[in-house]
Amino acid sequence: MARLRRKPEINKQTIVEAFAEMAKYKGIDRDLLQGILEDTLSLLVRKKYGNEANFDIIVNMEKGDIEIYLMKTIVEVVEDPILEISLDEAMKISDEPCEIGEEFVIEISLDSIGESFGRRLINLATQSLTQRIKEIEKNNIYNEYANKIGEVIVGEIYQIRRNDLLIMHNKVEMHMPREEQIPTESMKYKKNQNIKSVIKAVKKNGPAGLPEIILSRANEKFLERLFEIEIPEIYDGLIQIKAIARDPGRRSKVAVQSFDDRVDPVGACVGMKGVRIHSIVRELNNENIDLIEYSDDPQTFIQRALLPAQAKEIQLFEDTRSANVIVTEDQVPLAIGTNGQNIRLASQLTGYNLTLIKEASEDIDIAEFNEEIGEELINKLIEKDIKTARDFLEADPEYLLTIEGIDNNFILEIRRIILTEFEEEENPEYIEKLNSLTN
Repeated sequence: MARLRRKPEINKQTIVEAFAEMAKYKGIDRDLLQGILEDTLSLLVRKKYGNEANFDIIVNMEKGDIEIYLMKTIVEVVEDPILEISLDEAMKISDEPCEIGEEFVIEISLDSIGESFGRRLINLATQSLTQRIKEIEKNNIYNEYANKIGEVIVGEIYQIRRNDLLIMHNKVEMHMPREEQIPTESMKYKKNQNIKSVIKAVKKNGPAGLPEIILSRANEKFLERLFEIEIPEIYDGLIQIKAIARDPGRRSKVAVQSFDDRVDPVGACVGMKGVRIHSIVRELNNENIDLIEYSDDPQTFIQRALLPAQAKEIQLFEDTRSANVIVTEDQVPLAIGTNGQNIRLASQLTGYNLTLIKEASEDIDIAEFNEEIGEELINKLIEKDIKTARDFLEADPEYLLTIEGIDNNFILEIRRIILTEFEEEENPEYIEKLNSLTN
């Protein structure tokens, strides 16, 4: 087999070393990158010698060498110049003996390829190479982080924008939209600050062509992961988080269950002197966390979820996953919470649509006070639609004074008797209004 050698002028080792460094920097497999380089060189060879050309490209990443060989068959009369070379031509350019039918190998220099095509085609090949590398880099990033959805990472804030934060993690750009931030801490963000968050979602095609990695600190999963990090019993599976409801930065309710009778789930999460839960609270910018022991019994679970409010009765409607929560008047503000926060979080935690109902106040038929009031006045009150003791207490004093036989002293005395029965105190504003009507 005859062979023609041409001395390459381009530094092949420099090219290979550059690719090896790129593979290391971008985390691309060296063998894969080698294949891309071979494909790019093949594109140039075919552009010069034709698609039917018989050639071989060898890239040795270890030795830093690139070899390109063009193979032609030695013939007497050339019919296909792409695949054949004449015996006379072969003998002119080869120092070795040549025979018809032999394979004639020409080593092609990178320099000769560059001279043949000029800048335009070299740029085309470079663009193709760059695009292939970007695609691999894109797939590598996507595959790496798609498998990490739900995991906590620590990144560095490198840009604070109006609607999101740009965060770098292992030289990969990620972003945290405003709705995924904790509202109460947005003014505390600083450039180059380390920030802990959970990977919420990974989209393959982001705005810049690379995967879009969305981080969150407001998501329930972030709170769940913090519990796993800070509380060994949860990480080891002795305690399980059954449900989480969050109002990020303000308040959360976390239902926990122990699989070991010796382990108190709430106490384990709080830790000695509250050290465990305080660590989580600090990370969440002092978000209040209500720890609740989970129960399989819906009524018990709803009771606990509504704490610090005490429900007097819970009426379940399993077919609609709803419940009426009956509370006394003094428990209404606690059950509702600030801006409805408590009952809203309890609904989210339990999975039941909770409706708050204030318990009807105790009442007594007005006729029960016949001895104190007298039958005649009792009948007059009933005629005026005052049928119960509560009706009497809530009636406007000016309205009561229109009833014949009722005066200031009578009203005060009957109110005293009824209030004593209900174990309630007199309303000073009512007395003030009554005095203003009779003075």
